[in-house]
Amino acid sequence: MARKPGSRAEITGPKLRETALRLFARDGYAAVSMRQIAAEVGVQAGALYLYTADKQSLLFDAMSDHMEALLAAWQAEAPQGDAPARLEHFARFHIRFHAARADAVFIAYMELRNLTPENFARIETLRSRYEAELEGILRAGQDEGTLTVPDIKLATMALIAMLTGVNTWFREGGRLSRDRVEDIYVDMVLKAAGARI
Repeated sequence: MARKPGSRAEITGPKLRETALRLFARDGYAAVSMRQIAAEVGVQAGALYLYTADKQSLLFDAMSDHMEALLAAWQAEAPQGDAPARLEHFARFHIRFHAARADAVFIAYMELRNLTPENFARIETLRSRYEAELEGILRAGQDEGTLTVPDIKLATMALIAMLTGVNTWFREGGRLSRDRVEDIYVDMVLKAAGARI
């Protein structure tokens, strides 16, 4: 029999994932118990296993959901133009996408060590697909003569780390607006990539 819209399962499943994400980001994966998640969701601990296999599955699902959403959003952007224009677009996209998902970003980068080897490999595959998008832009820039980096792979990792870092310190209402921070970071990214525009 099909579940009615708004059934307990349709409410509890998403609430479970949202709660786990929030608690993992706040307290760290290792410190959070299934019992604690259940209490926050408002169900008995045993009831959680109707919605998830275990805590590891919750962590993996949070990370894979984040990476798949990131890849889908980037594919939907389909930036055009020369490599510096696409690099600017990538930088702005990365900052905006991650700014709206602080907990997911924190978990995706800080909790990798807590994944099982199999789950780690699956997340790394998704991360590599995203990194390949930036690598492609940098490689195109080298071919065009519009970008110059000594090592494309290293530059990719450095630029992604720099852009993701905005999430660790930026707060709305601070000295600089998000748009101003974005503009400054774009300028730094282009300079770091040796843009000749």
